Amino acid sequence: MRKNKIALITGVTGQDGSLLAKFLLKKNYIVHGMKRRSSSLNTSRIDDIYQDPQFKKKNFYLHYGDMTDTSGINSLLSSIRPDEIYNLAAQSHVKVSFETPEYTANCDAMGPLRILEAIRNNNLEKKTKYYQASTSEMYGSSKPPQNEKTIFKPASPYGTAKLYGYWITKNYRESYNIFASNGILFNHEGAFRGETFVTKKITAAVAKISKGLQKKLYLGNLNAKRDWGEARDYVDGMWRILQQKKPDDFVLATGKSFTVRKFVELAFKEVEIKILWRGKGLNEVGYDSVSKKILVQIDKRYFRPNEVDHLLGDYKKSKKILKWEPKITLKKMIREMVDYDLKNLN
Repeated sequence: MRKNKIALITGVTGQDGSLLAKFLLKKNYIVHGMKRRSSSLNTSRIDDIYQDPQFKKKNFYLHYGDMTDTSGINSLLSSIRPDEIYNLAAQSHVKVSFETPEYTANCDAMGPLRILEAIRNNNLEKKTKYYQASTSEMYGSSKPPQNEKTIFKPASPYGTAKLYGYWITKNYRESYNIFASNGILFNHEGAFRGETFVTKKITAAVAKISKGLQKKLYLGNLNAKRDWGEARDYVDGMWRILQQKKPDDFVLATGKSFTVRKFVELAFKEVEIKILWRGKGLNEVGYDSVSKKILVQIDKRYFRPNEVDHLLGDYKKSKKILKWEPKITLKKMIREMVDYDLKNLN
């Protein structure tokens, strides 16, 4: 009888971690999730796993841990001895990384190193496959489209810290023959996105504005262009990366990019509000074409110190080798996000 694979997911309570946990449980994995200790409950994204009799106290285990704690990570790997590790834990907010650059580096750069060292210290080189969640923010100001061969030019402490995580993963793969792969994921969103990220901020505000619970949406750079996919597609890609015979690095993206302005228009369209624009720069506003009420305004506090203008992924390699491509369109994703936020208001 074939044994169930054992997976460890760091950052299991986040958008990607929670979706990946459910994805792996459906494939009969035994899933161990690592979460930070917090004074407030932050398990809402995985509460349904606990409540499912199929998984309760059987296939899903939760552990306290922190990417800045070397001994804790080492102890966790020693006891679990996983077949696969998905390192999704990070301080992942770009704007916040400018405010907490040292913590971001400790978590996002040194964190992967701690896991890779723990793999070595526990003699797991031949048993454990390691997935490092890399990011399109490593490309920064590089000319689009960006693929696995594009030069990295990170424009934030977050992108810079993640670049160290990317390179140390490659270094340990080549130096110690560890199955260690990078998934360079472009922006991926969904109903479970954190509220401080711009896409969720937009859809949550649209829901509230449509119900008269909020007057305006305040944003930063409307001209920033991003390659937006749906997170469920991307966790499938993560899993496929670790099912290969050889470790490698892969871009996951949609190959299409849209401005923040376009995202706003599509989100408001879901509640039957057509947004028109007037003004320029900090004075630009978005208003309801019918009521003429101003619903969107610019606030300079939401601009990054160093803006990244255009991220657009080229995922040809993933399509060819992983047989992966995105299935959920931007419009469908936005529709689901707005619907979810409207239901939450009720």
